[in-house]
Amino acid sequence: MYPDIICVGELLVEIMRKDIDNPHGKIGTIYKGPYPSGAPAIFIDSAARMSKPFNFSTGHIGVVGNDEFGECIIEKLQMDGVDISQIRIISNETTGIAFNQYNFDGTRKFIFAVGAAGKTSSDDIRKDYFSNIRALHITGSALSISESSRDACYKAIRMAKETNPNVTISFDPNLRPEMLDIGIILKITEPVLNNTNILLPSGEEAEMLAGIKGEIKACKLLLEKGPKIVILKQGSKGCTIFSAKYEEGVKVPSFNVKEIDPTGAGDSFGGAFIVGYLAGWQLIRAAKFANAVGALKVQNFGPMPDTTYEKVEIFMKN
Repeated sequence: MYPDIICVGELLVEIMRKDIDNPHGKIGTIYKGPYPSGAPAIFIDSAARMSKPFNFSTGHIGVVGNDEFGECIIEKLQMDGVDISQIRIISNETTGIAFNQYNFDGTRKFIFAVGAAGKTSSDDIRKDYFSNIRALHITGSALSISESSRDACYKAIRMAKETNPNVTISFDPNLRPEMLDIGIILKITEPVLNNTNILLPSGEEAEMLAGIKGEIKACKLLLEKGPKIVILKQGSKGCTIFSAKYEEGVKVPSFNVKEIDPTGAGDSFGGAFIVGYLAGWQLIRAAKFANAVGALKVQNFGPMPDTTYEKVEIFMKN
């Protein structure tokens, strides 16, 4: 049976500094890992774990190397219920690696060894795999990691819309102007934005895509440009929903938790929100649920926790 929810893009392992303000160049200090990662993979893993009560099926399209890092990613996704039949294993590249350094001011510094993560291509997009699709998720990282990955994303959108004209296409633009020229960012995201139903930006990303200052103003403008829903992700402050019903935005507060590791919280949020949306929940309920998933994520080290739907429900009641 082919998946209801599909994601396309990079599969990585993340190897993370154990201590804050510990530069990558400091010799002999400790990293922890590997942890399965990659923004699209975190999203689909979250969606799979949160989908269990609704029987939504999930699948991922991407590439790993023929090595233990690739094996640990596939094992995690498969354990959590993601269909891994479209994850291609290649022998001429190692699995992608992201080395992550945490800083006291909340920023992070990455060193990437892209490897197989950038090898996803349009040839990996099979039309029959989209025969049951209800939602397709695209990330800015998958657009930027390589031209072939970008082409795969564009083709996936075409296949999804041809197969199901009512498909929900969600887009997390997770791109930064310090990584790519703003002109390039706008160019590569335009074909996705033109087809997006649910946009999931941070404040900085909303301002960048809208071309104006002020995250609220930016989200209002983006809503006018096509998406049915814009969800402004605001980290520990929760999120704000913009839609035809909430044109001025409605704030949904987050949960007060002790943060251990923020990596993957936004993508975990996105996966949970899409599940709630497909389940037919009101937007505020779906956003509150997604906030809870993000809050539980930051209490765990590593991008993909083992949080279950039941744990989220208990957490929200306490």
